[in-house]
Amino acid sequence: MAVFIPEEKITEIKNATDIVEIISGSVLLKKSGRNHLGLCPFHAEKTPSFTVSYEKQIFYCFGCGAGGNVFAFLMKKEGLTFPEAVKYIAGKYGIDIPAESMTPEQKKRISEKESLLSVNKQAMDFFCKSLFEGSSGKRALDYLNKREISEKTILNYHIGYAPEGWNTLYNYLTKKKIPPGQIEKAGLIIQRSNSPGFYDRFRDRIIFPIFDPNSQVIGFGGRVMDDSLPKYLNSPETAVFSKSRSLYGLNAARSECRVTETVYIVEGYFDLLSLHQHGMKNSVATLGTAITPEHVQMLRGIIGKDGKFILVYDSDDAGIKAAYRSIEIFDRGYADAKILVLPSGYDPDSYLVKFGAESFRKAVSGSLGAVSFLINSAIKKHGLSVEGKIRVISEMKTALASTADGVARSLYIRELAEKIDIDESAIHERVKDAQAGRKNGETLYGSNGGGINADRGAEGSAGWNSSASGMGKGSRLERQIIAMMLQFPEILPEIIKRDVLNNFTDEVLKSMGTAIMEKKCSREMKAPDVTQAFDDEEKNRIAAFLAINEEAWTREGCIRLMTQFEYSRKRHKDTSTKKIKAAEETKDEKLLLELLREKQIQALKKKEYNLKASGGETL
Repeated sequence: MAVFIPEEKITEIKNATDIVEIISGSVLLKKSGRNHLGLCPFHAEKTPSFTVSYEKQIFYCFGCGAGGNVFAFLMKKEGLTFPEAVKYIAGKYGIDIPAESMTPEQKKRISEKESLLSVNKQAMDFFCKSLFEGSSGKRALDYLNKREISEKTILNYHIGYAPEGWNTLYNYLTKKKIPPGQIEKAGLIIQRSNSPGFYDRFRDRIIFPIFDPNSQVIGFGGRVMDDSLPKYLNSPETAVFSKSRSLYGLNAARSECRVTETVYIVEGYFDLLSLHQHGMKNSVATLGTAITPEHVQMLRGIIGKDGKFILVYDSDDAGIKAAYRSIEIFDRGYADAKILVLPSGYDPDSYLVKFGAESFRKAVSGSLGAVSFLINSAIKKHGLSVEGKIRVISEMKTALASTADGVARSLYIRELAEKIDIDESAIHERVKDAQAGRKNGETLYGSNGGGINADRGAEGSAGWNSSASGMGKGSRLERQIIAMMLQFPEILPEIIKRDVLNNFTDEVLKSMGTAIMEKKCSREMKAPDVTQAFDDEEKNRIAAFLAINEEAWTREGCIRLMTQFEYSRKRHKDTSTKKIKAAEETKDEKLLLELLREKQIQALKKKEYNLKASGGETL
């Protein structure tokens, strides 16, 4: 845990952190009682099950089982290592991590991600500088001016230029003692196939740095200034860059998206920049790929469950294809998506330049839901003759089958039936056939988007969701005892005195109880300390689940719980003894052998536990 950072420094950083503030940067949270609720950023869901406790500084999702403290959230959400998560929080709260706490050997073990981000930052600086130097840079700057990209935008979005030549960036970075292998891992250079050495990936292109939500450079996009192909070139997949999880402009758009609860999604860098320049900063761009479930999940965490997605395309054909692709993705994410296809010959950039922001907003107000858009497009394409209606239904059946929400699907079928004047039942039959075919091919998503709902116990607290937690063993009483230890550490001496953990049947819960004991929890210890005290993610997740539910623990209640547990264990032992006696009387040797072996195993486990608890060696 303290590979790079001393334990006391981690504690200082943790105590200074507000988990609600950190998580609110990527999840729309709303106060609900003592906790905050939001849509989980780790799985698609319709009803908020993601809970954040300010008092305990922990989070837990009752849908997918993700949970832990603020470091666990950043590690899972941003793909950071533990030291990276600690350093990020320290930087945000202005806490210094002394360099002398790291030995030279430890410094060498800095993560690959951190190294790649550093290389990308230096490459961005080179590209930005190159834009304002030499005749080639002037040509690139003239091109940007011609596209009506302002100097302010150029500077704010760090737009640059990759010079002509095969190794200008390579030479610049290697002179800074950056190993070629590291530059190659960042996707900035490519190894020559017919001779030794490397060449620059980006040459004579306008460069658009791609930032993550924390404004770190994760990749680049490059555009030619003539008719050369490919017109656009993006960084390859790296340890820090994934097209399916990245969106251009998100770092600049996030705040406005949250306020407006709306996001415009376009396809090009210039489209995005033009929208931002015209006052619509709640806009992002995909990176040469269609919208993905990861994109929807990420954005929905920002704009909220009732937020609106508006996909803007520049031609009818592209719009129709995009709408087909997006239906299942948005439906799976329970997102309200609309399609805006601009007049033929216009993309968002050229439309805004010619007609202005007001005209664009007016066009947006007339945008349609994805399915309604497809219905209108199909009718426009095939007409309303008998043959045309047949083709419309044939074209729409797959899109309708992709709509997982049964109520929404029925409403769309009714809309189609009314528009082409045909009986709804006929369309229902065609859609059922399409659904059957898709289910056989396993391409249709479940109506709950893969989410799992937590049960609610009789006492009103959240019940145990074994699927979400990843741990289905352990009796209800054993789970309650661990929750009691997490929430009411004053009872720990009594737990030791009564040797409660020794009678646990679930090894995972027993090991968690032991770890809590070793942590020597006191009244002052906070929940996040114990929810990151275990040796794997599963235990930390279980701890978050058990700690986040508020229960009014009293010493008397704890004693009753332990007494109830001891009685249940005694009853179990009595039952085992009766089974052994019955097997002896009926001379069932096979059953008797199994029962005796089980008893022997339990006795060995108990002996091993006692030895470990007393400081002796385990068997």
